[in-house]
Formats: sequence, structure tokens, C-alpha cells
Amino acid sequence: MKKLVIFSGVLLIILVGVVGVKTATFSSKQVTVDPVDPISIDEDKAAERLAASIRFKTVSHMNPADGDPEPFRQLHAYLAKTFPRVHQTMALETVNELSLLYRWDGTDSELGPVILCAHQDVVPVAPGTDDAWNFDAYAGKIDGGFVWGRGALDNKGNMMAQLEAAERLLENGYEPKRTVYFSFGHDEEVGGKNGAQAIVALLKERGVHAEMVLDEGGAVVEGALPGLDRPLATLGIAEKGYMSVELIVEAEGGHSSQPPKETAIGILSHAVYNVESNPLPGGLAGSAQLLLETAGPEMGLTMRVLLANLWITSPLVESQLGGSPLMNAFMRTTTAPTIFEAGVKDNVLPAYARAVINFRIIPGETTESVLEHVRRVVNDERVSIEPLEWTSNPSAVSPTDGWAYEILETTVREIIPDAVVSPFLVLAGTDARHYEPVAENIYRFAPFQIDSSELAGIHGINERIAVPVYANMIRFYHRLLEHL
Repeated sequence: MKKLVIFSGVLLIILVGVVGVKTATFSSKQVTVDPVDPISIDEDKAAERLAASIRFKTVSHMNPADGDPEPFRQLHAYLAKTFPRVHQTMALETVNELSLLYRWDGTDSELGPVILCAHQDVVPVAPGTDDAWNFDAYAGKIDGGFVWGRGALDNKGNMMAQLEAAERLLENGYEPKRTVYFSFGHDEEVGGKNGAQAIVALLKERGVHAEMVLDEGGAVVEGALPGLDRPLATLGIAEKGYMSVELIVEAEGGHSSQPPKETAIGILSHAVYNVESNPLPGGLAGSAQLLLETAGPEMGLTMRVLLANLWITSPLVESQLGGSPLMNAFMRTTTAPTIFEAGVKDNVLPAYARAVINFRIIPGETTESVLEHVRRVVNDERVSIEPLEWTSNPSAVSPTDGWAYEILETTVREIIPDAVVSPFLVLAGTDARHYEPVAENIYRFAPFQIDSSELAGIHGINERIAVPVYANMIRFYHRLLEHL
């Protein structure tokens, strides 16, 4: 017994020592940059130009025939008037009538080009929510230090900031070494088939292979991670896949006074329960682990101990993070029943019941593997299981070393010095995934700084951006273009 106690004590000392060493060597991964003087910007005038772009109601639709192309054309005319040097210097093509592709030729044709992306289109305001907005969603109102309206964050802010930066650089006679493309699709919110996909097809046909693509996705978010008291700049290195699976049960209907042992609703409910209660496996791996390993050294001692020693603490960390819907979504393919339809009258047994379950698929899984998982856990031949028409696999994962990532990381730190820059998995879909045929280094980041509550404005109510935050977006793109 005495030897066992001694042996246990020695093991404990070794364990504590290893934990201590790993914590002590869990050092910052943030790049060190020299201070950069921020460029002077007339913030009020820049904000008014952004507000004016919001007033063009460029709503996209799944069926292009349902949309109105005129607001897009009016926006194009406004851009030409507002950014004259851009339109005098750069080659501009209109793709599929409404998407815009600018080319700013570099001085060194041996260097691979860079593609900066944004989208012109916006989502509509949800029916019945107009009165909940402080101002009309398409009024482009400036009030209280904010630009209000649909597209302020998603994604006219990005488009306008890029053009503001380019116009400013052209005014000062700047020429980039690399050729720079500005790619502004018109249907990102409905999949990008006629916008970004068509632009990429054109670039591929011409043999263009980009050194870097930058689209929306991440942002600089306050309060993003428990234990981190600095803003987190999330550089998206990949995005999740998407699939909705339809479950249908057909059974004998009839009068509710004589129900069978199992009804269509009962069978389908059991199937949905089985899927929801058996999520696909996940955990601290891939982008989720990279995020914690990068942000962890900037946290307090307790969190540093936990994150520096995931070899023994990962079950605890996973269980704690898994309680947050946001963090859970970073760690696994999510399962979300979104539609359940059955029945027409309270005393009639329905002969038909339908449910739809939406999956956001983490890199490492595929639409096929998720569909196989659903069929396995339902395990009932009475339930028809088929994917709905529109699906996408997760994107490729872009590297976190090399020139492209490092230049983005450096630029963020130059413009927002206290930001913690970290790789990130984008949970929603973007146009970025369409660029894989012409690039490997594809990143997703919009340089606006907001708190997590303001993110609700994206596709929600009272979308807005602070005027100084928008000015810093311009500074980010200005500095990024100087690096190219």
C-alpha cells in the first residue's frame, strides 16, 4: 500500500509538472506589427455614400424572374458617379447583366492576382416586421452615429469600403504590384448561381488563378469567447456545408375515433426524435481546436490551463462549450428540425406527414455521410428519406500559414491593434465557396467591429453599422491594398 501511495504521488507530481510546463509554454500566437498611423477619412461623407447605396432596394430572389433588375442598374450608375477614378482606371465587366467584375492591373504580371469579393444583393425584410425597425429598412438613414438599413453589414458595407479605399489610393497615384479583381455578385443571398459562379467560370476560362480570395464571413466581435476580454477577429478558413433532408410518411387515414396503433404523425415524430437525439459526432478538432489554441494564450490563467492541456481537459472543455448553441455549432454538424406538416382537421387521421431537418455540415463530413447517418438512426422503411434539391458539401479548408493568411493577419493587427486574430469556421454559406476552381487561399472576413448582439441585425431587424466602424473598414482595405 505504501508503495502504491508513493507511486501515485510521483504520478501526481509528474502530471502537475507537465500541466505547468504546457501552460507556461502556451504562448501568444499573435503577430507583432509596427504601429501604423490611421489615414484621415471624412467619416460623415463616407457614411452618406454608404447610406445612399442602401437606398437602392437590391433584393434578390430564388427565381430571377421574380426580381426587379432596375435597382441594381441604378446602383451601378451610382457607383460610376461616386467613384470616378475607379471607373476610369479599372476594366469593368458586367456578368449576367447584374454582377460586376473590376480588374485593376498590377505592375508585376508574374505575381498571382488577388480577388476581393462582396455582394450587391440583400435579403428582404421579413413580412410583418416593418414596424419593428427604427427606420425604413431601405431609407439609408444616418442617426445616432450609425448608418441604418438593409445591407449596412451584409454586404454593401464591404463593397463600398473596398471601392472607397481603391478610389483613395488612385487619387494618390498608387499602383498595386499584383492585379486586383473586385468581384461583386448580385445573387449571393440565393446561392450565387448567376453571380459569383458565373464570374468564376469566366475567370477560369481565362486561366486566372488567384493567390488569394477574400470574401465576407468572419468579423471583429466583442464578447465572442468566454474568458477573452479583447475583440476577436475571426478569419474564416472554411465554411460549413448545407443540406435539408425531407422525411415523409404515408399511412392509412380515417376517422380519429378508430386510430391504429401507429399513425403517420406518430411514426414521423418518432423518426424526427431519433434524428434529433442522435447528433453526428463532434468535438474539439479542426477549426474549433485552432480557434481555441490561438485565442487561448490571450485569456486568463484558468482558461489558459484548460486550453493548454486539452490532452486531459478536452472532455470538460467540450461539455462546457457544447452547452452554447454557437460553440456547439463550431464543433459538429448541427441538426435542426425546421418543418413539420400533417393533418387538416382535428377529428381526421392524416394519411400524409412531412418533416424537414436542416443540417450544417462540418468539414470532414459530406452530404452523403450525413444522409447515411439519418437513414441509420431512423431505421424505419415506412419513412421516406430524401435530400431536398439544394445541397452543398463543406468547403475546402484554407491554410493558416503562408503569404495570404499572414497578410490578412498583419493588416487586422495594424488597423485594430488590440484584436486577437484567429482562424474560424464560418457557419453560414457565402460566395467564397464558388471560388475553389480558381484559388486555394480563400478567406472569409469582413473588417467591421461589433458586439455579438449587433450580429442579430444581419438578416434581422435594425441592421446598422457605426460610422467610425465603417471608416475603419475603409482603412483596413486601404492598408490591405497597399500590401498587395
